[in-house]
Amino acid sequence: MDLFSRSWTALRTAVAELPDEDFTRPSGCTGWLVRDLVCHLVIDSQDVLITLATPEATEPTRDAVTYWEVTRTPPGGDDLLDALTVRLAAAYEEPRLLKFHLDDVGSAAGRAAALADPDLRVGTRGEVLTAGEYLSTYVLEWTLHHLDLIAHLPHAREVPAEGLSRSRRMLEEIAGAAFPATMSDEDVLLVGTGRRTPTGAETACLGELGAELPFVLG
Repeated sequence: MDLFSRSWTALRTAVAELPDEDFTRPSGCTGWLVRDLVCHLVIDSQDVLITLATPEATEPTRDAVTYWEVTRTPPGGDDLLDALTVRLAAAYEEPRLLKFHLDDVGSAAGRAAALADPDLRVGTRGEVLTAGEYLSTYVLEWTLHHLDLIAHLPHAREVPAEGLSRSRRMLEEIAGAAFPATMSDEDVLLVGTGRRTPTGAETACLGELGAELPFVLG
């Protein structure tokens, strides 16, 4: 629960510190500008609020690892919700409006998470998780999107090391295998989720695991 808050605060702070011109630069999400990614974070914030306000009485069906639907096919840009996000982001026109909306809804999501009982059962996407497990999924979500945010912005606030470490362990649980210790947490997340192609040296040390890449999470 604490790591959720720290990861989310770091990501929102990174967005708040961006100069306006950065919002039209590319992000690490294929086909998305930084403004599109930030708009997606607003939608994610709404999802957190909705889920925490959707209690369930039945036993959990997923946890922080099994929550994810994993494919090997990166997004092609033809998803209707992705296209809607791009149009919605463009409608803001001024970055300050997008920043304000993220701060407003994102802060509310952060407060709701801090107040949530980690054992509360909540429903999302037709599944049931405890609030603690659900919020743990977002440590990985926030960390990956923080990497996406700063992919082409070397001056932006970096991703917290503890979020990178925890997200690496989660990805390894999802993959059912450990990535080479010689690879940094950031490189594991970027290569493992298909955000960049492994180098020749990385391919060699990945061995059989390299043939299973990428693990595209949805």
